[in-house]
Amino acid sequence: MKKNQRRWIGVVAGIAALILIAGLCLHFFAGDKGPQYLTAKVGRTNLENAVIATGTLQAFRQVDVGAQVSGQLKSLKVKLGDKVTKNQWLAEIDPVISENALRQAEANEQNLVAQKRSAAAQLVQAELAFKRQQQMLPDDSTSRQDYETAQANLGVQRASIASFDAQIRAARIQIETAQANLGYTRIVAPMDGEVVAIVTQEGQTVIAQQQAPVILKLADLDTMTVKAQVSEADVIRIHPGQTAYFTILGEADKRYYGKLRAVEPAPQNFADSQSSLGGIGGGSSKPNAAVFYNALFEVPNPGHLLRISMTAQVNVLLGTASNALNIPVAALGDKNKDGTYPVRVLDRDNQVDTRKVRTGINNNVNVEVLSGLKEGERVIIGEGSDMAGAGAGATASDVVN
Repeated sequence: MKKNQRRWIGVVAGIAALILIAGLCLHFFAGDKGPQYLTAKVGRTNLENAVIATGTLQAFRQVDVGAQVSGQLKSLKVKLGDKVTKNQWLAEIDPVISENALRQAEANEQNLVAQKRSAAAQLVQAELAFKRQQQMLPDDSTSRQDYETAQANLGVQRASIASFDAQIRAARIQIETAQANLGYTRIVAPMDGEVVAIVTQEGQTVIAQQQAPVILKLADLDTMTVKAQVSEADVIRIHPGQTAYFTILGEADKRYYGKLRAVEPAPQNFADSQSSLGGIGGGSSKPNAAVFYNALFEVPNPGHLLRISMTAQVNVLLGTASNALNIPVAALGDKNKDGTYPVRVLDRDNQVDTRKVRTGINNNVNVEVLSGLKEGERVIIGEGSDMAGAGAGATASDVVN
């Protein structure tokens, strides 16, 4: 009995071992399943091809309000952030020196006018004396010398009057200059705008002999200028009139659109670099220095949300497509001579078919499909083994056996 039980247990163990061996053989020695492909569906989305640049915001109109006369800044009538209108009183330079200069100029004119009156009286006397000499000369009642002396004296007096006339005109010019300088002590706004900087404080003395010192800065913030720094590799692809937009750090989801107004022909630091080199051809530039060109466009700023010197992430649009049929760029093969690209398509039976596809806008991530594919088809973007070390796989793709 015990022998039968042992025999039965041995048979069962043998069968189990055979089943285990068969399973392992099926697992390790099964036929080839075929290659695994990483695929993506042909879908639709909005595409854009753009030159990307970093820029800064500036006021479209900004003025440095300066002083044209020297003196102490007696008072400031505005503070930082105030909105002002054209011809509004902004500041005052101490007017005492200018007032004294005006009074001195007026006194000089009055002195010259009085001297002219005296010269005019002497002219009348010289004219009468010369007339008497003219009447007496034919009768030999006077000498030729006295006649000539009276004639010369008359000429001197006339010249003196002409000299005083010229001096009076010069004095009146000095009065007008003094009046203008006195007016310059009252500094007014040259335009509507907002006070964006105060450079000189009350009590400081400004010297305006060589250049006009800046008192404050005014800017019109209703319109902002974007100065985008475009690399030399991309600048050849942009031109005035193209649509551009930007976002700011504090509101990354909102786009501000405008049209390129200009692309500056020289790099942004061209003037400084040339002066440091002693003029064009005066030295060698740095061969490894990055070169950027400024592209300019304006955007409205009605709520003054945009501020001076904000950083802007700028996109200059080279092309756009709405609801475009598209595939990942990784699906494209090498370009054919006829301008098409080979694309491998996986059909429902997991069979690979190579198509010739014509493309449109390419933003280096996705590419527009103009012909050769239909929506919903699956294109091969890589082998499954290529993604072995890349984690669980991309959300927009499938691994297909």
